[in-house]
Amino acid sequence: MGLRDVVERTPGLRSVLGSMYRLYGQRVEVHLARTPHHVGVIMDGNRRWAKAAGGTTVFGHQRGADKIAEFLGWCDETNIEVVTLWMLSTDNLSRPAEELVPLLGIIEDAVTGLAALRRYKIRPIGTLDLLPAKTAGILKEAAAATEHLEGITVNVAVGYGGRHEIADAVRSLLQEHADRGTSIEELVEILDVEHIAERLYTKGQPDPDLVIRTSGEQRLSGFLLWQSAHSEFYFCEAYWPAFRKVDFLRALRAYEQRHRRYGG
Repeated sequence: MGLRDVVERTPGLRSVLGSMYRLYGQRVEVHLARTPHHVGVIMDGNRRWAKAAGGTTVFGHQRGADKIAEFLGWCDETNIEVVTLWMLSTDNLSRPAEELVPLLGIIEDAVTGLAALRRYKIRPIGTLDLLPAKTAGILKEAAAATEHLEGITVNVAVGYGGRHEIADAVRSLLQEHADRGTSIEELVEILDVEHIAERLYTKGQPDPDLVIRTSGEQRLSGFLLWQSAHSEFYFCEAYWPAFRKVDFLRALRAYEQRHRRYGG
């Protein structure tokens, strides 16, 4: 049994630690002088959290979805401008139907709920053609309904894979120049990294300053591969449904303490 399990099963200890975490969080928040503009989040650990809690996989995914609005509230409080939430990877699409179908429904409800708050600009990123028509339609509707809002831009990465994104960007570049009649030789002469960046799903946005991954895993797994070249990374042991504001503030404090040299 881990420390978190002991805390969860001991109400008195949970109450005392909760008070201490709130005081700690308030102190960290007051002293934050620099916060990231763009935070990417790999929301990992829903299934493991559910297993530890004695619940079903669907229960874990639902609790993970329930955490999103709370997390965005923390981002609002700390003046973060762009958040990218990895909700479903292209690899996840190969999961068994008995898990994937309910998960897609949870994602649809979560995105619809975020749009209904009228606080966030929703932008789907991913290969929507790989998704069921209903899911893709709901994502597009949420984007259209919130495109005029001025709150945090929330990229919902559904059916997303970093390699797919780069391949799509290159494909778009080649098609555009083929339509113009540009030869391969001419394209080779002018090709620059910005030509790729301009065709990524996140075009027009700042690259992520900070990428957070929950559940203790320390890898990107294909998340924002191009955009994260100069990102800072923070790996947290907590599973996503158990991710707390104090965990988020620790990530921001770690980010603030790092000296970003961009290769210089």
